[in-house]
Amino acid sequence: MKKTTFICTALFLCALTMSSQVTSTTLESYKLAEKRDIQLYVPEDYSAEKSYPLIVVLDADYLFDIVVANSKFYAYKDEMPKSIIVGVNQEKTRYEDCFYSDENGFPDKKGNAFFEFIGMELIPMVAKNYNLAQFKAIVGHGTTANFGNYYLFKGNSLFNAYINLSPTFAPTLERNTPERLGGLEEMLFYYIATGENDERENLERIRVFQNTMKGITNDNIHYYFDEFEHADHYSVASYGIPKALDKIFQMYKPISVEEYKKDVLAYEGPVVGYLTEKYNTIETLFGFKKQVSLNDMMAIYAATKKKEDLESLNELSKIAKKEYPDTMLGFFWEAEYFEQMGEPKKAMRTYEKAFGMPEIDFATKDLALERIDALKADFGW
Repeated sequence: MKKTTFICTALFLCALTMSSQVTSTTLESYKLAEKRDIQLYVPEDYSAEKSYPLIVVLDADYLFDIVVANSKFYAYKDEMPKSIIVGVNQEKTRYEDCFYSDENGFPDKKGNAFFEFIGMELIPMVAKNYNLAQFKAIVGHGTTANFGNYYLFKGNSLFNAYINLSPTFAPTLERNTPERLGGLEEMLFYYIATGENDERENLERIRVFQNTMKGITNDNIHYYFDEFEHADHYSVASYGIPKALDKIFQMYKPISVEEYKKDVLAYEGPVVGYLTEKYNTIETLFGFKKQVSLNDMMAIYAATKKKEDLESLNELSKIAKKEYPDTMLGFFWEAEYFEQMGEPKKAMRTYEKAFGMPEIDFATKDLALERIDALKADFGW
């Protein structure tokens, strides 16, 4: 038995290591004493030098493809990080996997084993072969959405984000879960969705959950609720998954026009502080450093001009040199800073440095030369 298990595990590891994009395989589980069908998505350009959030998908036999498609779409638009997604097929084992005690509503019998399988076998297996960020999410529907909530009740939460699609709550969990969320001290994202045509009992208990959450105050919890018009128990998945990813990774997104007007321009203190705080928060939440996007740097640049914030312009030039060292952007902004500070000689020399480097966005050789010529004309050089 041990030899067979070792061979199956080795084959699984080999499949993971060689895979790109989607792999379907089986995993021999000690906890479950059986093989389980697993699906794995790895970004096509996966690099061991980077770290990737992990999304665990229950009911993967029908949810996996939806989650993968939406995550690829958002990652393509740089609105969420590229992620590794692992799914557990449960078409024949769903009831036993999610079995709970009628007395307390918590996992019992094989439900206990499945709970440990996720945390002690499935996730460590992926982590052994891929560089995972600390951020982990779990997706479930109906019975499996209820099951995901159990990870909230054991010490520190295994997951940082929960996507609950029309959960079929175990006894009292629609009230116990909000109470648990209210007492958590770690930052966590929690999304729950239903539809106006959802199964009656699910809809009623989810509304109880929502009403209970209205009385919960916890700044650590980012809570999102949707009740979709016209959606039923199954279509809520196609509505809810993209909405959940959109909400959970809101901070990761590039600065929008709305965010610029509402938050950036209203920021108190040097406006470059907004950029620093945004990317520090991304690192804290998702467990890896994100390169500062050109979009976000341009938004802060526009704000420095509008607010006449020369201190931020100088700091922004330093960030540009670090993030885009092989372009003229950093030196161009530094030269502009010197120019605005009334130091024309330093400005001209720095524009000349910028001129000798590759162009990027608005920072072109023609513009640098135009600035140099203007300085020469102004000072008769």
